[in-house]
Amino acid sequence: MPTDNDGIMVILSSPSGAGKTTLVNLLSSQDNYEVSISHTTRKPRYGEIPNKDYYFVDDKEFKRLIHNQEFLEYAKVFNNYYGTTRTPIINNLNKGKNVLFDIDWQGADQIKNKQLDYKLITFFILPPSKEILFQRLSNRDMKDKLIVEERMKQFERDVLHWINYDYVVINDELNKCYLKIKNLINAEIINGSKDYDSNYIRNHIDKLTN
Repeated sequence: MPTDNDGIMVILSSPSGAGKTTLVNLLSSQDNYEVSISHTTRKPRYGEIPNKDYYFVDDKEFKRLIHNQEFLEYAKVFNNYYGTTRTPIINNLNKGKNVLFDIDWQGADQIKNKQLDYKLITFFILPPSKEILFQRLSNRDMKDKLIVEERMKQFERDVLHWINYDYVVINDELNKCYLKIKNLINAEIINGSKDYDSNYIRNHIDKLTN
């Protein structure tokens, strides 16, 4: 049964390449924060550590977890499944740990629709421009032009979901973006004033989508 001493859930979503995973890692360096580890059927990228960055499983195991209703959320993204199992999340929240989620808009919607009795704060991370996003994707692990083009097309669709989030933050400079999110979380926890300009965000989204 949830209590006032429980942790909070913080979701970060973004189009591929906007920097949410790096921001989640920075936020997790604070005391009392745990990162939710997702299951995925995709292959590990260079440098990723199994059971730390992701639980890498095959399609059969993932579908078994779906059948057993073990996921808090799951989605198929770029032909691979991603999902968050419920039990470790609830256990951490009940211990007073704040849980960070690095998930897409589909997963965020599922968690919101669950209407769990824990405080939930959601952030949608945007790049400063489409040109910079293209450069980030090209410099990452996307040697194949077709993959980069697919990600850019997906960006056009993903960005439309910003409206369903509590806050939208522009990742134009990593440390500034991190501090912005951190301060908004703290303001939410203590119910304090929030430094957030929704008109500026709307204007930025208009530039990205037009």
